[in-house]
Amino acid sequence: MPTGQVYNPGQDEELVTELTACKAKCLRYNQLPSGAEKKELLKEILGQSGENCHIEPNFWCDYGWNIKVGDNFYANHNLTVLDAGGVTFGDNVFIGPDCSFYTSGHPLDAARRNTGLEYAYPITVGNNVWIGGGVRVVPGVTIGDNSVIGAGSVVVKDVPANSVAAGNPCRVIREITEADKNSDLNWKK
Repeated sequence: MPTGQVYNPGQDEELVTELTACKAKCLRYNQLPSGAEKKELLKEILGQSGENCHIEPNFWCDYGWNIKVGDNFYANHNLTVLDAGGVTFGDNVFIGPDCSFYTSGHPLDAARRNTGLEYAYPITVGNNVWIGGGVRVVPGVTIGDNSVIGAGSVVVKDVPANSVAAGNPCRVIREITEADKNSDLNWKK
């Protein structure tokens, strides 16, 4: 799994056990009120978390230990992270509601797919990234530092640093420039 090779998670007892345990922790996390216990449980779920990490419920992931989160991380409601391939979020990342990060995929050939095989490629989100609501990120994608991903985008290719990108499939619309420091917050300009 960690090497990007094809594997069958349903036939690996260790993975099934880890997946089941993580889902139970996520369920508990989603039911807890805000407070110290909830913060501690999130640290237990995630493989690495920086200072000021907050994820609104509902939050679901597969293993948890394969997620690294930097400082000042905020994710709005309904974050899903299928982290078999590993997901790294940098510092100062803001994620809108209903976003998903999928590191796992399946063979195109139906016969192989039907045996339960899958692969997993890492996703990396740089520092100072804002991801709008309803975004989907697929296996193997890197989103560069200081970028903004528009709501509803499906990110299927890498996004370079300092970019505004949006759409399905997501594409770079423009670079973020010095003029944006004084803008009226409208990313379409």
